[in-house]
Order: sequence, then structure tokens, then C-alpha cells
Amino acid sequence: MSSSSLDDSASEFIINHLTSNSTFQLYKELKCLEAEQSDAESSRRPGQSRRYIDRNREEGHKRLWKDYFDEHPVFPPQTFRRRFRMRRELFVQIVNEKHGFPGMLGSIDCMHWPWKNCPVAWQGQYTRGDQGCPTIMLEAVASQDLWIWHAYFGVAESNNDINVLNQSPLFNDVLQGYAPECNFTVNGRTYTKGYYLADGIYPEWATMVKNFPHPADPKRIKFKEMQEAARKDVERAFGVLQSRWAIVRGPARSWQLKNIKDIMYTCIILHNMIVENEGNAISNWSDDVDPPIRVNRGPVEEVKYQIQRNSELRDNVVHHALRHDLMEHIWERFINM
Repeated sequence: MSSSSLDDSASEFIINHLTSNSTFQLYKELKCLEAEQSDAESSRRPGQSRRYIDRNREEGHKRLWKDYFDEHPVFPPQTFRRRFRMRRELFVQIVNEKHGFPGMLGSIDCMHWPWKNCPVAWQGQYTRGDQGCPTIMLEAVASQDLWIWHAYFGVAESNNDINVLNQSPLFNDVLQGYAPECNFTVNGRTYTKGYYLADGIYPEWATMVKNFPHPADPKRIKFKEMQEAARKDVERAFGVLQSRWAIVRGPARSWQLKNIKDIMYTCIILHNMIVENEGNAISNWSDDVDPPIRVNRGPVEEVKYQIQRNSELRDNVVHHALRHDLMEHIWERFINM
């Protein structure tokens, strides 16, 4: 007698001798569980495609936000504390300080896109010694969710990152008074402007935070480690952008610079749409919000305030103070972990 017939006989014997409804129900549940495990094992066999399950992440996100994070949530703070073992305020603080840098707006860096069909007359200004071929520069700011918040493309390769920064419109809203306020406190000191994490070539401005070039003490070493880890967000964004779109992964083949710009900006827009659609975006940003009202003080006063804002933007003293406060903040978090 085969093993399968023995199993069938045993099953028939059990069914015939079950008198309790609860025991029979338990048996049926065990058989169903066995069948599910068998289906799961067969789905993992090589050569078979994985089954797609629509999780409806967008509706789940809306429901979660309405339950706990809305202005008038469904569940009270006590329920949040009981279910997630922490207060909602602490959870929001952890999310906002994902990298341990309060007030950070993102990471800034430049990417180089080779230009295969660059006109011969332009190859001198679009070629730099360390690249070896004509390339076009892209300046971008990306956050931890890989959302690209700022993009400025089209500068010739003969420029460096500082030249690109001086030409880009990154701080135009700040200089013109349109930028929203960004107040935060770190190490007991309050700052009024957000900042970007940058590498060593960028200037020591109040809105740039660089690491220490040659750290020796443990605090500076830890700060350098955390800053470099957080600054990889923009590098990851460049990598994902190129992996998604083969047209920007290889050299640009168009003769017209305008067409190349359109291609790059289109890929960046599609990249952000995918990040938002996949539910990975940290901020539910919308351009429907009205911009801050700008008060027109007249041409003379306006130039005066613009010069003042430009001076505050490039304040070297604030740069060093902010970096020191961030270093103390990160070190305090590190020793208390």
C-alpha cells in the first residue's frame, strides 16, 4: 500500500471518529493551512512568475494619515501611544530628523552628462581635463526620499560646482523675499534659514553645511561620518535617475542643447512622479498653496533688503556656528543611543 493511500485512510478514520464540532473545525483549518503552504512553496519554484497583489498603498496612506496624523485624528493620542509604544510627537520628531540634521533642506551636488555629438566649436568649453570628453552639468538638490527638489541643467563642463551655484536660481526666492520661513533650533540656538549638505568644494555659507576636512577628535569624526552618509541622498537620486532612463544613462546624442535640456528635465519630472506614485515621498507637497506675500518697498529699499539678505546668505560666521551646533547635536544623540 502506498503512502498516499495510507494518508487518505488516516484522514477518513479521523473524520469518521470526530464527534466534537470544534475539533472538526480545527482539522479543516489545519488542512487549509497545509494547502496554503503548498501553494506558497509552488509559487517560489524557479520558472514561475510571482503573483501580483494590489495593496492600494495610496488609500492606506490616506487612512493612516486620517487615523493618527490629521488635525482632528480618529484615534486619540493615548491610542497612538499604546499601539506604537511612543508618543506621536516623538514619532514625528524621528521622521523629521531621519539623518539627525534638523533644518536640513536636502543634499546638493552636480552630475556630468557626456555629450557625444557636441559641436566641434563648443568642445573646448564643454570639456574638462578630469572628464576627457564634452559633458553638460546638472545641479540638483535631493532629499532622503530621492525626490529632486531643485534642478539646474545646461552649464558647460569647463565650470566647477561653485560656478554652477553662482549661475543657478537656487537662492533666488531667498534673495527676493519669496522663500517661506524655515525656523529651527539646534543645540539651544535658533536659526532662521534652512541649509543644504554639500561637499568640500562649496563655499562656507550660512545655507551650506560641509564636513570637517581632517577631523581628529571623536565629535568631528562622527559628524563627518553622519554628514557624508546623509549627503549620499543626492548621489542615490542621480543613480536612480540614470537607472530608470537609459537615455540619460548613456551619452547625449542630440545636436541641439535645447533638446538635451528638455530630455533631462522631462526625466526628472517623471522620476518625481514615480517617487510620489510609489508612496515614498516624505512630504505631500502641492503647488496650490499661495506663495508668501511680498511687500514692495520701492526700488531703493528693495535693493537694500536684497543686499542684506545676500549678506545673511553668505555669512561665514553663521556657517561655522551652525556646523558646531550640529556636531554637538549629533554627538549628544550618539552617546545617548
